[in-house]
Amino acid sequence: MTESFDADWLALREAADHAARPEALVESLRAHLAGRRVAAPLEVTDLGSGTGSNLRYLAPRLPPPQHWRLVDHDTGLLGRAGAPGAGIELERWVSDLADDPAAALASGSSLVTGSALLDLVSEAWLDRLLAACAEQGAAVLFALSYDGRIRWSQPHALDAELEDAVNRHQCSDKGFGAALGPTAAPACAARLEGLGYGVQTCASDWRIDAHRAGLGAALIDGWVAAASAIDPGRAADLRAWGKARAVALARGEVELTVGHQDVLGLR
Repeated sequence: MTESFDADWLALREAADHAARPEALVESLRAHLAGRRVAAPLEVTDLGSGTGSNLRYLAPRLPPPQHWRLVDHDTGLLGRAGAPGAGIELERWVSDLADDPAAALASGSSLVTGSALLDLVSEAWLDRLLAACAEQGAAVLFALSYDGRIRWSQPHALDAELEDAVNRHQCSDKGFGAALGPTAAPACAARLEGLGYGVQTCASDWRIDAHRAGLGAALIDGWVAAASAIDPGRAADLRAWGKARAVALARGEVELTVGHQDVLGLR
């Protein structure tokens, strides 16, 4: 069983996700696809697609016509996804990705993509997926993998402790085995290079200020819960940290950067 995310959380994060993503990687991908003269329609497999945020970002930036296989285990989330424009055909594929990632790939995919996925999966799972991508000759673009950085514009005595506990929690089993957590992007890049891909990586950090205080508050709540699970004896102090940080963020007294990385592989 893969980890679940509700539609409200996915909607809350979408604007920050799209603002964070580096256009340079999409430009490289578009040029690569044009150079290969990919047969129409462009076949895309989107793993862990949820309500289709990755589709909404990428599809308008890639040449039509396109056929997208949206893969998720949650039929309710898949049902919310819609084509963001003309010339884009959707296939909704219900699958628990923990079982066999290769089985979810559409035959002949020119692009395999996913957003906020790789930090949840295990090393063995990633190896199986990338081997299948290489066998198909597919380009890969994995966006918004958390890289372990939680940075505040003004320090607090508990910031480092909270970050360390969160990062340890990120490496626990999220349904795919022991998760790669903050090491996901470099692990993906290294494996792609070993499979003969040309690899580009780029930061895709969230920038959160008072205008995104709702997203910040949700993040803080999740971090406090995760850190408290790692060190229950510190739960009261961590809750106090979370309350102080959420108030300061809403008032515009601090800003928050959450580190992410995007990885593009071309061959």
